[in-house]
Amino acid sequence: MFALNILDYSPIDEGATAREALLQTTELAKSAEALGYHRFWVAEHHQVLSVAGSTPEMLMMHLAASTKKIRIGSGGVMLPHYSPYKVAENFRMLEALHPNRIDLGIGRSPSYRIVNQALNEARRKRLPYFQQVQDLQKFFTDDTDTDHRFQELIATPMAETAPEIWMLGTGGEGAEIAARQGTAFAYAHFAKPSEKGIEVIENYRSGFRPSQLLDEPKVMIAVFAVVGDTAEEAEEIAKAFDLWLLFVESDTPPPYYPSIETAKKRGFSSAELEKVKRNRHRMIIGDAGQVKAEIERIAALYKADEVTVIPNVSGAENRMKGIRLLAQEFDLPSR
Repeated sequence: MFALNILDYSPIDEGATAREALLQTTELAKSAEALGYHRFWVAEHHQVLSVAGSTPEMLMMHLAASTKKIRIGSGGVMLPHYSPYKVAENFRMLEALHPNRIDLGIGRSPSYRIVNQALNEARRKRLPYFQQVQDLQKFFTDDTDTDHRFQELIATPMAETAPEIWMLGTGGEGAEIAARQGTAFAYAHFAKPSEKGIEVIENYRSGFRPSQLLDEPKVMIAVFAVVGDTAEEAEEIAKAFDLWLLFVESDTPPPYYPSIETAKKRGFSSAELEKVKRNRHRMIIGDAGQVKAEIERIAALYKADEVTVIPNVSGAENRMKGIRLLAQEFDLPSR
């Protein structure tokens, strides 16, 4: 059986504020812990005005202090924008304060051009991604023996435990780096739900090399899930999700997550309906039993060790209800 996790974007519901969204994320994390979920991750999104999750490390500090046992992580830190040394210090600080509870999920999403410019304005060149991952491992293991350009440099605070490193990705290159460097790998099934993903995971497992931080391959898949009391209710909730995805892909997205009522009133054009149809392949929609069955089917295809559910739906009450219904259906060990 696989472990079940949550990844939250901190969506800003229509009529709500960013502060309210972050407080709702806090309550969702507390609920996820009480319901028996294994991990609770938060995202890094820039220039997406409808979500409040821009700096996962800062939010993680708050969430770790607001919970007691659940693992708290980033899904993920976009490593090419940052110094691996500084990222290592941020996460060693988190780990020192909350030992054996911190996950560092790393990715390299290109984001918007203006975001890339703003985050890298003073940098003349970027390190290769592979090198950045190597640097993180060096700083998390206090390795001063292996030849490295910063051989004597130690990331502080030093601690007896280290965060788990998860490479996030949708393609073969990220999985190859994860295998070569001996990190866990999280596949974004919600972004590219295709048979190629199974091949990517198989190649990761077969090419895995043990590291100081991980002995054997570990696979997570992440899915969008819309859960309702009934399949009909889930479908109504999903219509707002359809509209949000259309908004995010548009040139002038509004700074909020549309409500179910807004989605009903607005409707979709024929061109939009084609996009909705494509996006529906990225979601699991239904009552708790239907969603559980589909999660189990997908997890079996990937032979996943863990499944991370992204309950990115309109309404804090719907997000809370969705993870509760799913926890009950999976019979998670509540705390």
